[in-house]
Amino acid sequence: MSTPNTAFQTQTFPYGAAAIAKAAGLILAGQPVAVPTETVYGLAADATNPIAVAAIYAAKGRPSFNPLIVHVADVSAAEQIGVFGEQARALAAAYWPGPLTLVVPLRADAGIATLATAGLKTIALRVPAHRAMQALLAATGKPLAAPSANASGSISPTRAAHVRRSLGGRIAMIIDDGATPAGIESTIIMPGRAFGEHPRMLRPGPVSSAEIESLLGLPLGNPDSQIVAPGQLASHYAPAKPLRLNATRAAPDEWLIGFGDVGGNDTLSASGDLIEAAARLFDYLHHADASDRARIAVAPVPMEGIGVAINDRLGRAAHGS
Repeated sequence: MSTPNTAFQTQTFPYGAAAIAKAAGLILAGQPVAVPTETVYGLAADATNPIAVAAIYAAKGRPSFNPLIVHVADVSAAEQIGVFGEQARALAAAYWPGPLTLVVPLRADAGIATLATAGLKTIALRVPAHRAMQALLAATGKPLAAPSANASGSISPTRAAHVRRSLGGRIAMIIDDGATPAGIESTIIMPGRAFGEHPRMLRPGPVSSAEIESLLGLPLGNPDSQIVAPGQLASHYAPAKPLRLNATRAAPDEWLIGFGDVGGNDTLSASGDLIEAAARLFDYLHHADASDRARIAVAPVPMEGIGVAINDRLGRAAHGS
């Protein structure tokens, strides 16, 4: 892939009607715009315009086989693009708008750019809850492909400053609406085609596997090795510095990110609150990556609830660092 475009003078605007209008104009002209969601900041572009989708890949340096999540305003808009069975409808009713992405069969007449699905016959769809993304969906009237607004494989952005650090000069505009509340990417589920068929967890996130299993009354099956959703690459979410996991103390050249009883230079949650830890995770990885230490260490985080998603991100980050 060619080197991402660095010709832009990236401007940051606070959330508001003027910012949404300007961002909508850029999107309708085929340019991607960084916008907050309740999970992380996304790089949004018109999912029906292949040139606009290509601009996302170019800005991120994203592998072409890694599909993008397409954001829509509501369930009705989602069903115009994807085929929803009983499981998909049940999950959408329970968790949309919110941090759950559903991978469903793509309708033949959906009008989505092939590049957005990486040529697959399925599509990843989400109805976001954040006011900025919902306002942008309303202003453009388009489904918006929106992966995380960072260079591919680097730490996902939870603040506008993170976006500027990663994509400054590569995109025209960032909408700043403060820190994202969840701080971690959406859960991705591939529902079963029939209600008795096991759904599959493709990426853990804010909605836990236990919640999905309880709602559907079925255990989750394991995904196969094919890349069918964002975030399945082994080296995703990597900082530039080497990363050591399950550390209880820091070496002299390490920046320690603590959790619970293990204190650190930064601490995900001194009280052991996993939701607080998820919201701070990428923020503190950015902080550690920008520190004067040569390496990063992270304290153990329990493999329970949203801790599964935290450990998923940390495992991928350590693999790629």
